[in-house]
Amino acid sequence: MEPSPPSSPPELDAAERIILRWDSTASVEARERMIFESQRDEVDRYLQAVDEIQRSMSAASLAEDDQAKLNSAIQIAMARLEDEFRNILLHHTSPIEPDSLDPSSSSSHRFSSASHNDHSAEFEVDDFSADEEGSSTPRSSAADDLLRRGDSSNTSSYRSTCSIRELDLIPSDVVVDLRNIAERMIAAGYLRECIQVYGSVRKSAVDSSFRRLGIEKLSIGDVQRLQWEQLEAKIRRWIRAAKACIRIVFASEKKLCEQIFQGIGTAIDDACFMETVKSPAIQLFNFAEAISISRRSPEKLFKILDLHDALLDLIPDIDSVFESKSSESIRIQAAEILSRLAEAARGILSEFENAVLREPSRVPVPGGTIHPLTRYVMNYIALISDYKQTLNELIVSKPSTGSRYSGDPTTPDMEFAELEGKTPLALHLIWIIVILQFNLDGKSKHYKDASIAHLFMMNNVHYIVQKIKGSPELREMIGDDYLRKMTGKFRQAATSYQRATWVKVLYCLRDEGLHVSGSFSSGVSKSALRERFKSFNAIFEEVHRTQATWLVPDSQLREELRISISEKLIPAYRSFLGRFRSHIESGKHPENYIKYSVEDLETAVLDFFEGYSVSQHLRRRSN
Repeated sequence: MEPSPPSSPPELDAAERIILRWDSTASVEARERMIFESQRDEVDRYLQAVDEIQRSMSAASLAEDDQAKLNSAIQIAMARLEDEFRNILLHHTSPIEPDSLDPSSSSSHRFSSASHNDHSAEFEVDDFSADEEGSSTPRSSAADDLLRRGDSSNTSSYRSTCSIRELDLIPSDVVVDLRNIAERMIAAGYLRECIQVYGSVRKSAVDSSFRRLGIEKLSIGDVQRLQWEQLEAKIRRWIRAAKACIRIVFASEKKLCEQIFQGIGTAIDDACFMETVKSPAIQLFNFAEAISISRRSPEKLFKILDLHDALLDLIPDIDSVFESKSSESIRIQAAEILSRLAEAARGILSEFENAVLREPSRVPVPGGTIHPLTRYVMNYIALISDYKQTLNELIVSKPSTGSRYSGDPTTPDMEFAELEGKTPLALHLIWIIVILQFNLDGKSKHYKDASIAHLFMMNNVHYIVQKIKGSPELREMIGDDYLRKMTGKFRQAATSYQRATWVKVLYCLRDEGLHVSGSFSSGVSKSALRERFKSFNAIFEEVHRTQATWLVPDSQLREELRISISEKLIPAYRSFLGRFRSHIESGKHPENYIKYSVEDLETAVLDFFEGYSVSQHLRRRSN
């Protein structure tokens, strides 16, 4: 196509007059009015005048004076167009409505032909959006207005691909004006000025969206100085805000840049996009980066996993929004943060294992009840099991354990051959339970009474078993074989408790040592029998007084233990009383020796393991 012929002098003069009439440095009227707020024909005349001068400047036949006049005119025009460009952007830059910033809202919109996969399940098509209480409310009129903005047809102003949701930030007719100005500024060599004006105005709009989303301007140092309780709330807010920023704010800014600048020059749309969002994007990711490199501690694991999962979910969207070469640094930063979050999670799990093994408390818990460490660890690994999908991907190596051949008395044994087929995560959870029991066994040795030491182990291992049974995910990973092994352990502890306590009680109810040589039926030593009853009474009273203050917090286990005690104690006492009652009652003061009826003992057993003191004397049998 042949270039248009240079304008004739009258046409150039007319074009120059139009440019000069809108010179804001020389005219009050020009300073007070904006061209693009005037009638449309006025806008068209000005743009045509700029085109006339730009065409004429490329003509080789221009005299030197004419060239100087054209240079002056084009400078005036570019200054004017820069002001117009800024004014249009400012006039049509308004904060995105809060409803539209909600990444989980499901405001009605059409999708593009791109497939809608599971990754974007939160953007279902319907006429309602969820409010903060979870109830469904009709879409606001403001959101409807936003949908219609810049769209003269009935089609939606969202162009959604997967989970990205692009808004039309500026009406389509205004976009045409901005593009017309940008084309002329760039053609005249004013690309840098155009990008700077665009970036400064649109960045303020992004900053406004950040404020609405609660994203603070915090440096990495600022984040690391915050208390963890403060950070937990900020992480929840960041996850929600990051989804809105990537999928809505940044994606919509990219779309606007494409609408205005695409095709005008090489990657100009991308340059404007990065001018607008690079600083906010760095601000956004600095928070996640600070968390990823912060000091590790067990309580941080689950929020770090939440952060990891959210960022992993966003990576495809980040790669899509920041796909260009110039935005590669943003993609790299996001990928590196994701990697560091994964490493932090692995490190925290390892440090948690070591903390459980080395937990130093030596003061026995009163009553042999469940140790706080047991509750903490089992609640912790139950939560870990809730994150098994993520952790199964992150935990790929077996735990560093001891073995029966290591000879290290400070580390328990764990043989992997017995746990073949378990995932690395499952092995880590079993290892945590192993080292918890190892630690508890050490703590049980701080009790002076062997009976309460066994009761302590029974309580704690039973609690471990119940927590595993109560979590389907945890039970699946631990496996029923290991669960049966654990069940055997707490039953063995219960048996050991009964032996340590009740063998000495039942020993008082034996026949040996009560008979004098001679006739078996009448040769009972009354003095030995009185001592035997006195010993039984004293030992049982001490056991009752002491073990009523011990605690078995699980009601079913407590009842089973009482039944087991009664099944051994009551028949033995009933039989002993039946055989020897007459020998005592035929003598003086029988009540000093036969102090309790069978029913008294049955009632007394009900006091055991309630965790509080009982009256000094058992309730005496009625005479």
